[in-house]
Parts: sequence; C-alpha cells; structure tokens
Amino acid sequence: MRKTVRQVQPAVYRRPAPPNKLALLCYLGVLCLVPLVINKKDEFVYFHTLQGLVIWMWGMLAIFSLHIPVIGHMFFSFSVLAIGALSILGMTSVMLGRKWRLPGVSLFIRRR
Repeated sequence: MRKTVRQVQPAVYRRPAPPNKLALLCYLGVLCLVPLVINKKDEFVYFHTLQGLVIWMWGMLAIFSLHIPVIGHMFFSFSVLAIGALSILGMTSVMLGRKWRLPGVSLFIRRR
C-alpha cells in the first residue's frame, strides 16, 4: 500500500510595496520610471514620480549640454549641484510623508 504524497504549492502573492518606498525611488535617476509603472494610481507616489521625472530629464539635458564648449560645462556643473540638492529635498519630503513642491521643478508639472 503506497501513500501518494501530494505537493502543495504555495500561493504566489506579492504585497505591493509601501508608497514611501516607491516614492523614494522617484528621486534616484532613471528609477523614477519604476513607481510610474507599478503604482500609478496612488496620488502620493504619482506626485513624487512627476517631480522625479522632471529632475531626471534635467539631468539628461545637462549631460547633453557637455557638447557645448564652455557654457555646457558650466551648466553641467550647476545642474549636478542643483539636481543633488533637489533630490535630497525630495527624499526628505517622502520620508516625512509630505508633498513639497520643489522650487523650479513644480513649474513644469501640470496641476490636476
């Protein structure tokens, strides 16, 4: 008499990441696209994603500006400092659970 062993597969269930963790990704360069794909419906994450996208596009523009002889290097140097400071401000606002409009960045975001 043989007993058959029935294997039970665990249910695959993934809890969505907390909004604060997703919103932190928004200020880390190209990773700002991840929260946009994963959790677009959360207003907190969407707000920070838009700000992160503007900062990331500014960074891409700064990299391309390096091809301009003198002014490009000056613009790039200023942009690196500004992007770093704005990213730190954005991450701070996420950790505090607030929706701060970053200076200069919020001008490019359409309000709902």
